[in-house]
Amino acid sequence: MKLELISFKLCPFVQRAIIILKKQNIDYDITYINPMDPPDWFKAISPTGQVPLLKANDEIIFESSVISEFANDISDTDLHPKDAIQKAKNRAWIQFSSSMFDDLFNIVTGDKDKFSEAKDSLFKKLSRVESVKGDDPFFNGNNFALIDAAFSPLFMRLAWINEFTDNALSLAEFARLSAWSKAVLAVKEVKGSVVDGLDDVYYSNIEGREGYLSTLLVD
Repeated sequence: MKLELISFKLCPFVQRAIIILKKQNIDYDITYINPMDPPDWFKAISPTGQVPLLKANDEIIFESSVISEFANDISDTDLHPKDAIQKAKNRAWIQFSSSMFDDLFNIVTGDKDKFSEAKDSLFKKLSRVESVKGDDPFFNGNNFALIDAAFSPLFMRLAWINEFTDNALSLAEFARLSAWSKAVLAVKEVKGSVVDGLDDVYYSNIEGREGYLSTLLVD
């Protein structure tokens, strides 16, 4: 099966799918587009006009969570827990995590008031996750799962922001999430899920947005 991912380099949602594809040793190609000026061929095949998109042979699969599930489904191993209830809970928390990227966008782009409001919203959600996260390295224990891939782009961006600033979004108050973040960001496939130098691109993106966060950047 020929697989082609279509997205842009900073997209956190395609990163989820890339992690699964790499973890499952699935061959794929990736095409990057400008989401602000998408080519006509992309508009013709994307039902939502959004990325990421996966071409599987001549079929189109869209929505990041569906793409990740598809990559898992065509693999020899299953990165979901076997217990049906635990699997459902994992999927629910994956869905829950998606709105955190809206908060993160507002943190990057907003003025001081919007920054504070978005940070408060994000940290309330992180507190909810902290309350259900155990003490094991990954969400379900010692084995990396889809839910770990889903949270990886968030943890990576929080780590970048804390590096670029004086820990403006420090996870220090969340002991379990801090440990979880370190564990997932040390995974080879997570490290390899972004192009080289993307942290510098993210820094420039924060600068270019000229929001309150850009005033907190340190040299």
